[in-house]
Amino acid sequence: MARRLVQLCLSLLLACGWPLTASAEDTLIWLVRDLPPLTIFEGPRKGQGALDQLLPRLIERLPEYQHQVLHVNRARGTQMLRDPASFTCDPSLLWTPERATYVVFSRQALVVPSNGVTIRRSQQDAMAPFIVDGQFDLQAFLDTPGARVGATAERSYGPAIDERLKHADAHKLALHYGNDALGSLLQMQRLGRLEAVLGYWPEIRYHSLQQGIAADDLSFYPIKGTALYQRTHFACSDTAQGRRAIARIDQVLRDLPLEDAQQTYATWLDPVMREQYLRDTPHFFQDSPEP
Repeated sequence: MARRLVQLCLSLLLACGWPLTASAEDTLIWLVRDLPPLTIFEGPRKGQGALDQLLPRLIERLPEYQHQVLHVNRARGTQMLRDPASFTCDPSLLWTPERATYVVFSRQALVVPSNGVTIRRSQQDAMAPFIVDGQFDLQAFLDTPGARVGATAERSYGPAIDERLKHADAHKLALHYGNDALGSLLQMQRLGRLEAVLGYWPEIRYHSLQQGIAADDLSFYPIKGTALYQRTHFACSDTAQGRRAIARIDQVLRDLPLEDAQQTYATWLDPVMREQYLRDTPHFFQDSPEP
């Protein structure tokens, strides 16, 4: 009962973005982004994301640090992780070669269905040439005159997608830096200012409802040439403090019930995606190389 009470208090503090203090010599700043269904900042299910449940358990097992949770957008989080003078960690980062030059990654934390493309059902016929065998050909779309795709600035969508965006014409990318970047991009799409939006399907469904857009008005497609799933990691600035913290985080992750967090995540998926996700879950925790 006492253990449950501690976890509940930690969850409430995380949801409010308050500092979590302990008898310790270092303050570890957790950079948490609004990324449903991993982390949820607002709405009726605030604080009920999979990572909202997992992070307090990890913090409880790191009493040698003081902990402060800071709500940031992706651009601000990247800036802080790059600062060698800060002691910052991100609990939900994808591995990329570029990030590996300035942050150190933990072992695998969670596995989530990969990013994809969302289009409006009313545009289904116009977008049909780019949909082959249920997958979206992002490269062919970007090669088309007048095409525009929405993305959150400085966010990684996985190495394969990042590479396509890196070489795309800047006029074809609608990059948003705001705290509600995805919601703003979905509104731009609704107004016909862009045809496609990148993101995780459960995240897009959540934000579409917040924007008053019915999920049934949208269609989601995996992107051709990408893996079915992506692994998230805890990551800290590549400093002496950060490397020590990751070593401790790796120790703690071995003892945490990560499968429980995967089950929480599964509740947010649509029925078809959830069925396959749960079927594949036993394979998620087998060691395998990145990306």
